[in-house]
Amino acid sequence: MVEGAPAVRLRQAVLVARELDPLVLELQSQLGLEEPFRDAGVGEFGLANAVFAIGDCFLEIVSPIASGTAAGRHLERMGGDGGYMVLFDIGDLAGARARAARMGVRTVWQIDLPDISGTHLHPADTRGAIVSLDRSDPYGTWRWGGPDWTGQTALAPAGRLSSITVSVADPRSVAVTWGELLGVDIGPGPEPVLALDGAEVRFVPSHRHRVEGIVEIALELPTEVRAGRDTIDVGAAQLRLSDLRR
Repeated sequence: MVEGAPAVRLRQAVLVARELDPLVLELQSQLGLEEPFRDAGVGEFGLANAVFAIGDCFLEIVSPIASGTAAGRHLERMGGDGGYMVLFDIGDLAGARARAARMGVRTVWQIDLPDISGTHLHPADTRGAIVSLDRSDPYGTWRWGGPDWTGQTALAPAGRLSSITVSVADPRSVAVTWGELLGVDIGPGPEPVLALDGAEVRFVPSHRHRVEGIVEIALELPTEVRAGRDTIDVGAAQLRLSDLRR
């Protein structure tokens, strides 16, 4: 991590869909996105995917291509498409991994490559979503975004991933768990919020949405791309749109 670099960033949010390509085409059209990166490596998890760069953040869609996948079970629980996973870029990944171990949070997948490290945590322990603790090196690169982002940064359509909202039965308890994992304190206010570098993670009671999981992903987009729209529905989740802050 370079001096002065943000300590914890919200780098990638993941949607899960029964059918991949229709949602890919819809989001390309509605959000003015370029052709996504398709990572053959997710076949290890029985998935196909598409990853869109939005500024130096990423929006991914995954879809099961095999039976018995975690993503398929998540679709069944939600009754359709929705939020699935979130990836954080953490400067002190070793510290975050050590905290997860002390807390008894299980790791279901881990990798360490020259330019990136990843750690998927068990959703039964984190609750609300699969949480991935990652570290880019050099900071700001992002192998999961494709070859253009592997060990380097690339130009991408202007925008920013500004927040996610997680629906759970006990928001404060889950916020405490996520905050401890990330090394981030819960902010003041009636509902628990984790303030990251340039983004937020919000926790709300699940009775509002009737599902547990990521129910909102907030994107900042150029005014001409947003075109006055406030939301795009993706099954049990919603993309909330706002004008890009310069």
